[in-house]
Amino acid sequence: MSDLPPAVASWRDQIERLSEHASPCRYLAPAKWKAMRENALAFIDQHGVEAHRLGWTAPELFGVHPTSGTLRVDSCGVLILGTVAVQAVHPDRVAFAQTSGYRPLKGQTPGLPIWEFAARAR
Repeated sequence: MSDLPPAVASWRDQIERLSEHASPCRYLAPAKWKAMRENALAFIDQHGVEAHRLGWTAPELFGVHPTSGTLRVDSCGVLILGTVAVQAVHPDRVAFAQTSGYRPLKGQTPGLPIWEFAARAR
């Protein structure tokens, strides 16, 4: 994965550093986290370069609420709420098989990348 832009390589490194066995957010079941983590890594490998080119940020993709984690879905990034594989990345949305996740609305602040949330919780 040495051909990844530095930001995308950083996303991958940070997700890989999070244990697949221990959920980084309270109330997020470890089994669901494991599937989310695998999905995030697959996204980075398959669509990370394109997402970066289109200006997607770590909080928009992997964000969680700074104090409530995944309990506050209004601050979660598009890859944090589900385990369905991404089909395509567009400038304004990430397309899944039957749904899409959109960029935050104007004035809506995305959360912290999940790895920053996990570091705060330690």
